[in-house]
Amino acid sequence: MIAALGVAPVVLVTLFVGLRGVAAMRTTSDFLVASRRVSPLLNSAAVSGEYLSAASFLGVAGLVVKDGIGSLWYPVGFTAGYVAMLVLVAAPMRRAGALTVPDFAEARLASPVLRRITAVVVLVIGGLYLVPQFRTAGLVLGAVGDTPYWVGVVIAGVVAATTLSLGGMRAATYVQAFQFCLKLLLFIVPAAWLVFQVGPAARSDAVHPEPFTHFAAETTVEFRIGATLDVREPTTVRAGGVTEVWQPGRRTVAENTTVVFPAGASVPGVGEAHPPGAPGWERPTLDLRDAGYPVLSTWAVLVATMLGTMGLPHVLMRFHTSPDGRAARRTAALTVVLLSVFYLFPGIYGVFGAVLVPHLYLSNATDTAVVALPAAVDPGPLGTVFTVLLTAGSFAAFLATSLGLLLAVAGAISHDLLAGGLWQLRVAVLAAAAVVVVLALPAVALDAGVLVTWGFTVAASTFCPLLVLGIWWPRLTSTGAVCGVLAGLLASAGAIATTLFGPPLRGLAAIMVAQPALWSVPLAFATMILVSLKGKPPAWSRDAMLRLHLGEQRDYLGTRFLQGHSSRTTGRSSAVRRRARRFVG
Repeated sequence: MIAALGVAPVVLVTLFVGLRGVAAMRTTSDFLVASRRVSPLLNSAAVSGEYLSAASFLGVAGLVVKDGIGSLWYPVGFTAGYVAMLVLVAAPMRRAGALTVPDFAEARLASPVLRRITAVVVLVIGGLYLVPQFRTAGLVLGAVGDTPYWVGVVIAGVVAATTLSLGGMRAATYVQAFQFCLKLLLFIVPAAWLVFQVGPAARSDAVHPEPFTHFAAETTVEFRIGATLDVREPTTVRAGGVTEVWQPGRRTVAENTTVVFPAGASVPGVGEAHPPGAPGWERPTLDLRDAGYPVLSTWAVLVATMLGTMGLPHVLMRFHTSPDGRAARRTAALTVVLLSVFYLFPGIYGVFGAVLVPHLYLSNATDTAVVALPAAVDPGPLGTVFTVLLTAGSFAAFLATSLGLLLAVAGAISHDLLAGGLWQLRVAVLAAAAVVVVLALPAVALDAGVLVTWGFTVAASTFCPLLVLGIWWPRLTSTGAVCGVLAGLLASAGAIATTLFGPPLRGLAAIMVAQPALWSVPLAFATMILVSLKGKPPAWSRDAMLRLHLGEQRDYLGTRFLQGHSSRTTGRSSAVRRRARRFVG
């Protein structure tokens, strides 16, 4: 009932806006960039709506519960990245007149090979970012509505794909702007209620946490996925409705098992994970993998999140919807303000989650701490009301981010790899959503925040150097760009694969593999620069650079910039060339 009350209004409004966008859908430009007519205020609300994902809010709150105060560096990086984007990328990207990041890559360097490689990078980033959205949808609906995990995953996929295939970017813009305002309201109001409702004792515990070593009251833990627990002392529990005594040692709990622990019982351990409130929980830095390098770990996350923001394809597409470069800059500036307000609140939910629902770390369900808090504070009707509100806000977060990501992935498939039209774009949206649903079903055991950070890492290692050098360095060559993007992609994706499937690592190696941005980003920059210095840029390269930085009266790529294009560009960049003829000559 709670799930239906929270999800149904968000789904209905989203589908309604999607249907309203059908009438305005006539061309590929309408579908991908809303005909470039979105105002800065509306665009900044839409950017914030799609950027504030389930993982970046619920995931950050969950990381605070599990890993401590140092996890708040994640939203610092998420927000600060827009400052770098405002200074380095926003206006020149809009002046490029492209529809997608691969569009810009080929227009700037006249390389069809680079276009295909960057399209593949978009698919990798989209997959790493979309899977945690659908995964968290399944977990949240399961936590509040007792539905199977796959139900929330499928609902999120169906609603996002239907809305986007009907209305494209125009529908996504209005949905995301509406959902940003909705999320802001539905997360702020419960947070204020929570602060005043918990009482002075809980507020004191949130500031001065104690290690979660014993259950303060009888506690029910639902294991949606299997877990291996380290039982420290004989404990009488009810598991699956049967009372039994767990003896000290390792205990395997099957998936979809409910275990009731009595008050005063010792809390089992979970592998090498530390319980909420453990020594070091309040430390203002991160210690990834317990490697013992907190400052280095913090920098690794900051580099990935800050530089990765500049390379997120669904965010970059947003700047192409602006009327001109000046509007793109204003959009980025307003977005920083909106994100700064929103990110004040994950920490509140996180610190109270560590006090009120610390048992969620046993079942690897800390991502649901936000929606579990109201019932822990007030099990009566008022708690139910706030659970409904937070569920609605959470589902709005899933959908808003999924819309932008699906649009970027569909554009990479249909516009950049297959050169399709409007109908092919709609089919690509549906196909991409189906694939992500399939990938999200076995991903229930992974942390949403970690998956999203990996998406940022790939973006920072590939698109960040490509855009920064492509916009600001005239000597960049197509060969250098191809080698640099490949080096960054292989380094970051290889490190992620090693973390998922390789042997466990310790110390410095664990940090460098789990968060490789510290070395993969410099590797990509160095590769692009060194390979480019060995070659020679085309004669029109400097002219192309100037056109990216000229005033709005010469806001599009010129004919000299476009003459180096291959025949493959002729069909795909016609929109760029038409605008070039209009403004140059």
